[in-house]
Amino acid sequence: MFTVDKVHSSPARFDMKKLEAINGDKIRALTLDEFLKWSLPFLTKANVITGSDSEIALVKQALPLIQERIVKLDEVPAMLRFLFVKDFKVEEASLPKVTDSASKDVLKRSLAELTPLITWNHESIEAALRTSLIEELGLKPRIAFGAVRIATTGSTISPPLFESMELLGKDASLARISAAIAL
Repeated sequence: MFTVDKVHSSPARFDMKKLEAINGDKIRALTLDEFLKWSLPFLTKANVITGSDSEIALVKQALPLIQERIVKLDEVPAMLRFLFVKDFKVEEASLPKVTDSASKDVLKRSLAELTPLITWNHESIEAALRTSLIEELGLKPRIAFGAVRIATTGSTISPPLFESMELLGKDASLARISAAIAL
């Protein structure tokens, strides 16, 4: 079946983008337990988690949020680090996006809307913020939720905002928003 006359003269090339696309497809095809098994070594090596049962349970809840968003397993620690850091800080590159007056206003309004919430789940968080920031203030979602995302996760790139805040918990979310207002 193989003959030299069928060999093309053009050189073969290694396409990293194609490889990443295939890898992303393979990650999305993993079951949650397989994804957890493959992700844990990356999280422990990056010192994001120590491997305790409570940490693993939180990772298992967070993994479905990022499975569609990553193409390599080494991206998992960066996406989930915000859930486990002890001394939370906003990334240096993202600081200007939470320290301007418009962002401060969004964060103050968000804090006022989120503080009285009794049920802390992504649906109630989203409803409160959408009503206040999008409908009442007329802000675009990217503008409205960008400052809240940075304040709670420390970065412009994270799992879905409302689900991230749910996993983070009410006290930690509100404390991080308050800290961002004080910057």
